[in-house]
Amino acid sequence: MRKISKICLFLIFTFGISYTLGLIIYLTVGSNTNQIGFTALAALYMFVPFTCVLITKKIHKERLFADLLISFKINRWFIVAWLIFPLITFCCLGISLLFPGISYNPDMTGMFTRLKENLPPQAIEEFTGKINSLPFNFIWIVLLQGLIAGITINAVAGFGEEAGWRGFLLKEFKGMHFFKAAVITGALWGVWHAPLILMGHNYPQHPLAGVFMMIIWCILLTPLFQYLTIKSKSVIAAAIAHGTLNAVAGLSIAAIDGGNDLTTGMTGLPGFIILVIFNSGIFIYDTFISKEKIMMKTIDV
Repeated sequence: MRKISKICLFLIFTFGISYTLGLIIYLTVGSNTNQIGFTALAALYMFVPFTCVLITKKIHKERLFADLLISFKINRWFIVAWLIFPLITFCCLGISLLFPGISYNPDMTGMFTRLKENLPPQAIEEFTGKINSLPFNFIWIVLLQGLIAGITINAVAGFGEEAGWRGFLLKEFKGMHFFKAAVITGALWGVWHAPLILMGHNYPQHPLAGVFMMIIWCILLTPLFQYLTIKSKSVIAAAIAHGTLNAVAGLSIAAIDGGNDLTTGMTGLPGFIILVIFNSGIFIYDTFISKEKIMMKTIDV
């Protein structure tokens, strides 16, 4: 009963505070997700799960940072966590091109077309001029910046979520089957995003359908994040993966024309397909190559 009450307490605080913050975001900065105010408050939103873990532990009179899988002992799985999402993102770009009505455009005019929905013409013109003056393709700059951000500021923000969803819950789900834990955690994580999605984050063209898309996407992401956490014995690896994903995901739509937020990009159908492929690859690795055999067992961390 104590374990169940601790999980429930964490979820009550997390959803209560997050949804209240979501309402504050909507009432103060509105649903324009490109505003600086929205970005700042959305970053604050990411730290709610970690904050609620600390509140829950304080109520249960536990050591605040114990049993959260926080370890900075670097191993090869930290490197995998850092590099896997740039690879997934470029694969996602390739999958997008298989959809009808979507074409490759190295000049990135498709990205500028999407920006017109949220940015003033003058800002787009200035941005276009800067990109065109670069001696090499803008994509490589975004990739380099994404890799740097992924292990620095974005990893810190990612930790705000991962300490709750992969650190705290993974410990609380000890004894539960790997995939059952992944589905439950992923579904909760997806629903937690709902206020931001309804305001146009990730799915500005289809915010309502986007809520359901986000739930599916989070369920598909969770086995990978969960596996990285267990193999590295640290939620920091998941934070790095999360931070890098957030930093480079835009590359999956930067060089394409056509489609919409449901049929392009990491959070669209191509992202679903590539995550299924990578999850399958990890499952094959875990089953036939790895000595630990994590994915077909119960959680033991």
